[in-house]
Amino acid sequence: MQNLGIAQILLILVIVLLLFGVGKLPQVGKGLGQALNEFRGAVNKDEEKKKNKK
Repeated sequence: MQNLGIAQILLILVIVLLLFGVGKLPQVGKGLGQALNEFRGAVNKDEEKKKNKK
């Protein structure tokens, strides 16, 4: 998996801004942050289960 560079991140931000507009940007960011936190929690929980099985 490749890391995102500054140019790619800026391009993604511009596309999101065009799709959702300035007014909804905080809501989109909050939702994305919550989704990432839930995903990380699930991954960590799964890794913890694998460690306990060993």
